[in-house]
Amino acid sequence: MTEQQTRVLLVDDQTLVRTGFRMILGAGGIDVVAEATNGTEAVEAVRRTRPDVVLMDIRMPETDGLEATRRILAAPRADGACRAGETPLPDRPRVIILTTFDLDRYVYAALSAGASGFLLKDVTPEHLVSAVRTVRNGDALLAPAITRRLVQRFTRQGADAAALHRDLAALTPRELEVLGLLARGLSNAELAARLHLAETTVKTHVARILAKLGLRDRVQAVIVAYETGLVSAGEREATEPFPET
Repeated sequence: MTEQQTRVLLVDDQTLVRTGFRMILGAGGIDVVAEATNGTEAVEAVRRTRPDVVLMDIRMPETDGLEATRRILAAPRADGACRAGETPLPDRPRVIILTTFDLDRYVYAALSAGASGFLLKDVTPEHLVSAVRTVRNGDALLAPAITRRLVQRFTRQGADAAALHRDLAALTPRELEVLGLLARGLSNAELAARLHLAETTVKTHVARILAKLGLRDRVQAVIVAYETGLVSAGEREATEPFPET
């Protein structure tokens, strides 16, 4: 699929924000297929237009961006039915959260629900276009250093963390090692050099980690690594703005 075919849904209750983003994306060769002013409209627009990427404001009237993200990305049960409040979609888009606060607790919840990253609303035009293309290609849009700050501030220890600990039991010792280094911000090339492996082998390890833990992308893998204590919030931060897949 070419970049010109990337389809975006804009969700924000401010007309000026939507207008500005539409102009920026259009100039970058990205097609804005629909706009929505709240989460309820967003869910319906996703069903109607099947976008590749949703730019989702987090704070909106009626239904906020967090609830909309949950509905859009909700997984159906094995029997095909939906739990109360879920709206499973056959072709789920990637969701980028828009916020004016880089440590908004709702951002962390949205990332945990499956969003592919977040952007501040003062993002530059070049970064906005790059972000849409990045998540459209399946990559995550969140530096592990930012994830560390979110986890450190908002993670609640307890039953949820214990459940995640059990999930890590499915990983091999090598996969645990890869996950720990991934969470510290190492790129695939850096992982390969550190572990003396081929980069293709590293990519295979990362793919298996995501599959075994039922994770959407590296953003969620980093969150799990911190939540379970595999990586400490005080450990070395990463500088990679867009981790590789």
